[in-house]
Amino acid sequence: MECKMEGVHIIDGANFYERESRKVALEMITRGWLVFSDGFTVSSVYGVGKRALDVLASGTLLLATFPIMILTAIAIKLEDGLKAPVIYSQERVGLNNQVFKVHKFRSMITDAEKNGAVWARKNDTRVTRVGEFIRKVRIDELPQIFNVLNGTMAFVGPRPERPVFVEQLSEKIPFYAERHRVKPGLTGWAQLCFAYADNEEDTREKLRYDLYYIKNQSLLLDLLIIIQTVEVVLFKKGSR
Repeated sequence: MECKMEGVHIIDGANFYERESRKVALEMITRGWLVFSDGFTVSSVYGVGKRALDVLASGTLLLATFPIMILTAIAIKLEDGLKAPVIYSQERVGLNNQVFKVHKFRSMITDAEKNGAVWARKNDTRVTRVGEFIRKVRIDELPQIFNVLNGTMAFVGPRPERPVFVEQLSEKIPFYAERHRVKPGLTGWAQLCFAYADNEEDTREKLRYDLYYIKNQSLLLDLLIIIQTVEVVLFKKGSR
């Protein structure tokens, strides 16, 4: 109080942590903080601008990578046979907890989850040779361009997770469900800052970055994330 009366600017711990680390301190916040802190707002102008950016970015990426997508499909067929599927569709949880199907190039064997859903692992034996390569350079994610174009995903946002894992994580991690207040994205702040999550603690850490993005979302931040994603893809950072 003495400092404040002397004109010193005072900031609380949660906001200081957010400002310095570019993530939200889960252990320091309450639901009241989420409601009354700055941010967590979306304007109609931002919504229109974000959708325009989504269409422009995904359309440009589609034109630039279409030949690569064709070659990838051929490579998958050559490795696994003509009857093997090229595209793998999987249920994910999106905006307002709505379940949708995300599309990816198949990078695992066809019966990879015959015993049920499991986390992807480092050096996963279920990954094919072609799958290992397309994962490293993020080619397996390219079919999600069509998810962005049809509006079920945004170009930038939290990565969508599977319903079975969302149910488990929502029970264990506070505020996990808040990440579904925006559309999931092809790339995002958490993906840039923390690469990959394959367990509960990693997911908790990624949520800190997801909440920071949701709280501070803007077209400028989206553009920054898209630009930095190019570096991730070119230098093969954070892929598994």
